[in-house]
Amino acid sequence: MNPEQIYYEPKTLDYELGRKLREKFGDAVWIPIENHNNIEELRSNPNREFGRMKRLLIIGIRKTHKYVENHKVSDFLVPYTSSGCSAACLYCYLVCNYNKCSYLRLFVNREQMLDKLLKTSAASQQELTFEIGSNSDLVLENTITDNLVWTIERFGKMEKGFITFPTKFDLVDPLLHLEHKGRTIFRMSVNPQEIIQKAEFGTSPLKSRIQALNRMCDAGYRIGLLIAPVILMENWPALYAQLIGQLADELSSKAKKGLLIEVIFMTYSYVHRAINNEAFPNAVELYDPSIMTGRGRGRYCYRDEQRAQAEEFLLLQIQQKLGESSVLYVV
Repeated sequence: MNPEQIYYEPKTLDYELGRKLREKFGDAVWIPIENHNNIEELRSNPNREFGRMKRLLIIGIRKTHKYVENHKVSDFLVPYTSSGCSAACLYCYLVCNYNKCSYLRLFVNREQMLDKLLKTSAASQQELTFEIGSNSDLVLENTITDNLVWTIERFGKMEKGFITFPTKFDLVDPLLHLEHKGRTIFRMSVNPQEIIQKAEFGTSPLKSRIQALNRMCDAGYRIGLLIAPVILMENWPALYAQLIGQLADELSSKAKKGLLIEVIFMTYSYVHRAINNEAFPNAVELYDPSIMTGRGRGRYCYRDEQRAQAEEFLLLQIQQKLGESSVLYVV
């Protein structure tokens, strides 16, 4: 990443990571702010500025450290070292407020966050799994901060517990030779290549993601796969049949054995539509009123009939082509 401007809380320079970032991006324009969560001059930007705001970097101190219980792939969702992303997936659930969540925010108080993680894991009577990547893509963030390398090595010294994170990027070289001790679960998010090209701007191609998953498996990591989000475009059966067929062909035998798969259907919103129509006027329209319905305030999901049909189709394809794997959940 080569940010045009960096907005930073001055106290971040009191932290080791803050000073490293200041040195790394010394040629960028640095703008002091009072609060990374409320940057007044960005709040007035029109929707069409969304893409440009993706090139900004915000550096702050994370103040929220509350863990949220999770009963899917982890025991807790953990606020960690970043929020947001420099990629531009049209459906991203983090885009609840474009002038807050569009850009990548880095938090320099990583020692505080990891210390709580280690203490919580050590104090538990059972093995806990912590999702540390629900607010950002940590593989992408790692190219800037090395935080993922730093975290995996330290958590690997624990005698119990696991950390996990999903990614859409193949940038795994720095992770391959770490002493992770089996304490890290690496999960790759995939979609048909046509959908990646149309809706997941700035992310790695499908083939590269599959290769990265194989490499992480060979490096001894526990691995998982997300088919997410499932987007019911006009030719979705052909696209997802091709996707699952490609996974069956290109995943290694070792990777497919016991692979846990998460299937997540897309939810969309009024906010997404408003931003995408102005920021990416030539992009695909993800909202389809013929098969979507309202869900909560300003949100859309697929109607029950279409959702049930697609779920049945996907589960059958997975069973037929990835029989050694198992579906952890469908949402």
